[in-house]
Amino acid sequence: MADPASLERDTISLANWRQSPYNRFSFHHVREFIPTADVPSEHRPAAFTPELIDAAWLAGELNEHDLSQTLEASSTDAFVVVRQNELIFEWRADHYQSAQPHILFSVSKSVTGLLVGVLESQGLIDPAAEVGDYLSEAKDSGYGHCTVQQVLDMQAQVAFVEDYHDQTGAFARYRSATGWNPPSASAAASEGLADFLLSLKNTGDPHGEIFRYLSPNSDLLGIIVERATHHRFADLLATHIWQPLGCAHDAYITVDHKGAARSAGGLCVHPFDLALLGSAIARAAAGEDHPVIPRKWINDTLSNGNLDAWRSGDFANFLPNGNYRNQWYLNDSGSPAILAIGIHGQWLYIEPKSQTVIVKFSSEAQPVDEAADIELIEFFDRVCRVLN
Repeated sequence: MADPASLERDTISLANWRQSPYNRFSFHHVREFIPTADVPSEHRPAAFTPELIDAAWLAGELNEHDLSQTLEASSTDAFVVVRQNELIFEWRADHYQSAQPHILFSVSKSVTGLLVGVLESQGLIDPAAEVGDYLSEAKDSGYGHCTVQQVLDMQAQVAFVEDYHDQTGAFARYRSATGWNPPSASAAASEGLADFLLSLKNTGDPHGEIFRYLSPNSDLLGIIVERATHHRFADLLATHIWQPLGCAHDAYITVDHKGAARSAGGLCVHPFDLALLGSAIARAAAGEDHPVIPRKWINDTLSNGNLDAWRSGDFANFLPNGNYRNQWYLNDSGSPAILAIGIHGQWLYIEPKSQTVIVKFSSEAQPVDEAADIELIEFFDRVCRVLN
């Protein structure tokens, strides 16, 4: 297989940028393919104290024959472990040695959920309000009488199927509307993300009773926060999270041709900055007051997920001891953990007890491999136990 570094840049396009082997280049050069909006940092020095451990020791403690072989086998681009604000371990693939931001895919949803929590703490948004209260044009859509909280918790019952392999149906049209795919033959060329979202109808089932993982929910949150605050999503993220955290690198987020942010999956960041965010959440989850993470939000996220909705929903077999709240996964197997997960192998794994945070960026060929994901969660749990 040709290495992406030797691939001609003009062979990579909207039609293949998520496919292997092209994704090993495109996942950290997203803005070469899709319009983006900047999320500037204050360019402070990296916040972590370096105390790197020996890779051979970690591999031995994990009973792994070769840790780098394990990471390579799961198409890892970057793997970072932070414990109690110390950088414990860093690994990079040969093709990702730069500081270029890497796409998070659906880990973006969790960052969006945190942003909503920050805005709620400032009185700028009310999760109990209905979507139609913020978007009058949504009142006749499937989302009109759904509450913002039900959108946050993936309990909106709209007629849509999350099918990453769809090439001609509603999901393909959705990706075209976001600017991630070439224009769809089934939609007008002028259709943007908001147009698509507001075209979705209700299934006829009541909102709030079943967990249904739908990426349009998280994109809708981006539009809601812009309408509620009269500021662009990227600017809100910079002002309320990226700069107060002290992130060392600029991030960016993809936007459609009308400027709507892909808040469900388009955020691109440096691995250290995602680890910094994870460390802030770990500290807040352990009971520490944190200037960025609202106390009410972290308590709500940890305690108020609808377990019945989760057990009736899409991912109950994937995380049988899990739950979901405010765009974050919770897993209570072994040490309770907080997770953010994105397709093609993007992970933020937070274990508050030991204050261990794991970031894994990847360029997996398949969008989803549930069996491999379950093994990775077990692997992350072993890393936390070794470092505890």
